[in-house]
Amino acid sequence: MNVANLVSVLASISWLLLIGSILYAGANVARGGTVKSFASLVLGTLALALVLSTVSQGLVFIQPEARAVVISALQQTGIRSQVLQPGLRFVTPFFEDVIVYPIAKQTYTMSGGVAEGQLSGDDSIVARTLDGQEVRIDASVIFAIDPTEVVNLHIEWQNRYIDGLIRPQLRGIARDSAARFGAQEIYSVRRDELSTEIEDALRIVLEKNGLRLDNFILRNISFTTEYSAVIEQKQIAEQEVQRLAFVVQQRIQEAEQLRQKSQGEADAAVIASEGKAKAVLIEANAQAEALRMLGEALKTSPDLLQYTYVQELAEDVKVMLLPANSPYLFNLPELEGLGGTD
Repeated sequence: MNVANLVSVLASISWLLLIGSILYAGANVARGGTVKSFASLVLGTLALALVLSTVSQGLVFIQPEARAVVISALQQTGIRSQVLQPGLRFVTPFFEDVIVYPIAKQTYTMSGGVAEGQLSGDDSIVARTLDGQEVRIDASVIFAIDPTEVVNLHIEWQNRYIDGLIRPQLRGIARDSAARFGAQEIYSVRRDELSTEIEDALRIVLEKNGLRLDNFILRNISFTTEYSAVIEQKQIAEQEVQRLAFVVQQRIQEAEQLRQKSQGEADAAVIASEGKAKAVLIEANAQAEALRMLGEALKTSPDLLQYTYVQELAEDVKVMLLPANSPYLFNLPELEGLGGTD
């Protein structure tokens, strides 16, 4: 309990004491006592009650989150030009009155939800888009009273700044802004742009009237049932097109993989064929070179051919039939007699 409230309580108690003292004095006078003997008690209690009441009327405690406007009968304008700052303050009793305004942040919500906004029921903002579609906008405004503009706010709006200023301005600005956008734009890519436009316009209006806009929240935008159905069908069609495009791309990739695989097998076959051809060519060249060298050797050593022929015979050959005109390479009779005993 602050000092101002304490003094007010004491003033109330003093008036109760005054009533009690009067009743007590009256009872004693009725039993034969004199009025004079109790007059000082009654007068003292009365004086205490008057003093405490007067002080109570003049003392005001302003909370840190508030500022106060002084309505004064002593001022020609009827109001002090300066607000009362936080703390224990004193005004002229019975000639000045105090109206307290909160400077803390406040939130005002307009919503289609039953229990979301300040008003029960559907309190969303109904607007028309550029292409004539009806939309419902749910929004919240977080704001605060400018401490330096409390006096001017009181003169202009008193305590009507929400219902008389914020609410109608928000509805009008939201409708004007929505009318500059198509429904599809609001639904998809330009929702943030719409929110920014409303916030900028509302900030200018509030600042001109002693309020500070802390944040504007575009809570929700709802469309008619028919338009929502059209949008849903369009999204389904777009998703189907994307799916088919993905399938086509997948088939293209599979075809490309098959082509690359076939190309690789063909290249491998070509390389294998080229390798075999080169091997045959090398072998043929080697055989030709061997024949050439053999021919050169036969020119210089004619008996080499017969020697080669005998070398190719099996080891168990004992008898050979030769043409009549073929010379013997070895003396066969002599060969037969080499191992005999006769």
